[in-house]
Amino acid sequence: MLMAKAVDLLVIENVTKKFDGRVVLDNISATITSGQILGLIGKSAAGKSVLLHMLRGTEEYRPDSGRVLYHVCVCPKCGNLDLPFPGTKCSKCGTESNEKMVDYWSLKEFDPLRQEIKGRISIMLQRTFALFGDKTVVENVMEAIPEDQPKRVEKAIELLQFVNLTHRTTHIARDLSGGEKQRVVMARQLAKNPLFFLADEPTGTLDPNTAEIVHERLVEHVRDHKICMVFSSHWPEAIEEMADDAMWLDSGKVVKEGKPVAICKAFMEEYHFEKGEAHVVGEPIIELKDAEKHFFSVVRGVVKAVDGVTFDIKENEVFALIGISGAGKTTTSRMIAGMSPATSGTVKVRIGDDWVNMSEDGFMGKGRATPYIGVLHQEYTLYPFDTVLQNLSTCIGMKMPAELAKMKAIQVLLSVGFPKKDLEKTLYAYPDNLSVGECQRIAFAQVLIKEPRIVILDEPTGTMDPITKTIVAKSVLTARETLGETFVVVSHDMDFVLNCCDRAAFMKNGKVVAIGKPEDIVKQFDMNQELREPDGETD
Repeated sequence: MLMAKAVDLLVIENVTKKFDGRVVLDNISATITSGQILGLIGKSAAGKSVLLHMLRGTEEYRPDSGRVLYHVCVCPKCGNLDLPFPGTKCSKCGTESNEKMVDYWSLKEFDPLRQEIKGRISIMLQRTFALFGDKTVVENVMEAIPEDQPKRVEKAIELLQFVNLTHRTTHIARDLSGGEKQRVVMARQLAKNPLFFLADEPTGTLDPNTAEIVHERLVEHVRDHKICMVFSSHWPEAIEEMADDAMWLDSGKVVKEGKPVAICKAFMEEYHFEKGEAHVVGEPIIELKDAEKHFFSVVRGVVKAVDGVTFDIKENEVFALIGISGAGKTTTSRMIAGMSPATSGTVKVRIGDDWVNMSEDGFMGKGRATPYIGVLHQEYTLYPFDTVLQNLSTCIGMKMPAELAKMKAIQVLLSVGFPKKDLEKTLYAYPDNLSVGECQRIAFAQVLIKEPRIVILDEPTGTMDPITKTIVAKSVLTARETLGETFVVVSHDMDFVLNCCDRAAFMKNGKVVAIGKPEDIVKQFDMNQELREPDGETD
């Protein structure tokens, strides 16, 4: 089968989709063959995620017109699906299979064939890790492998080896970094033995080294198994590294399609950002001294997530924490926010003239500081059954007249880059009708609307296109200028760090390796990546 001639596996014919009268996909067509990868690029709300959900077979994304065709071999005896190569026999029972081009959306929702096809479509979603938090990594992967399949444990270990995570086999899923969780999700999706693989920003929030691992493994799996893949990304690097062909979408329309390098070059012509002059910062407002955070596990013993870090962050400063996944960046930011008390050492925040110990519980402890700290989590959540206006006002406890709440909501939406002409529609939209990038900006607006003194942003631009990143970068700098806010940014996006931050700290294995100007720290980080072992492991 590995030597078989490429065949059309997925055909998208003139699909159009509207939400509340708004066209989000406009007459889109594409054909993806066995072993082929199609990359989708475009700004937020371009229609990329909508198309992927439609290909996944999610009922709410049924096309208003057009067809989605899946080319498969169907076993007449057991119903199992295989790739449609000539002479294919069922991989389960050995029966001669029937080749079919299936019009997915013409089938009824509970048609067995439709259910079987959907079961062979794997998808990695943006910022949605969907893991069993209390189970180990290997148990999470085994959950995706049918119980009647022989050698489940061996299969799970094999998949963890494939995604370079055998060193986390017995770790509890909730204790993993975002990048590690993403690789567990990838292993779970590959465990489904998919014929069609979909990925929505699969590496947007990962450090460059981990992203490269994911890119290589996904491409390898698609090529070796002769399946097909469609993925979206705002990162031109990801499109160029993974895709055989690229499609540039904007407002639901195809702007251009062709070879990845040419498409990405055209897309990036709109990207431009000029960093302003150096900003004058004040006295320290955050101080960490010999701060440690240890986690205890019966299986692993003591895990040193943060291992004795000392630095300060000055008032009105935009300070970045960079490093590979699992370096301790997010844990450090959670210590600053008072969400994860230090095991030893001190983490203090200045409120007025008083220094507050963020490891001390109660109103006279961290309770004095937390109302002045806003956090945008990597795994943020919006209330799906409330409008954007409700999410920005009543749902977060804002106590003010309705008109004032609306005015503040409009101001903050403008500050995070929503066009003025679309504001009224955006205010009364529901999160499910917005793109992931738009929802992320609304989550950012939720933080800014409370006008905190300290803002912690965990991967604020991971799933944003370059144009939107410039808007968010300018929003951060504007908020710092007009509201006197201090920002702590956890990011793998080196362009954002270079364009937006005053200083950066490079973390590795729970320690701060270096602190300085962003350009110097990013250069040191890049050099460190080049010196790493080929398999990308950190321990």
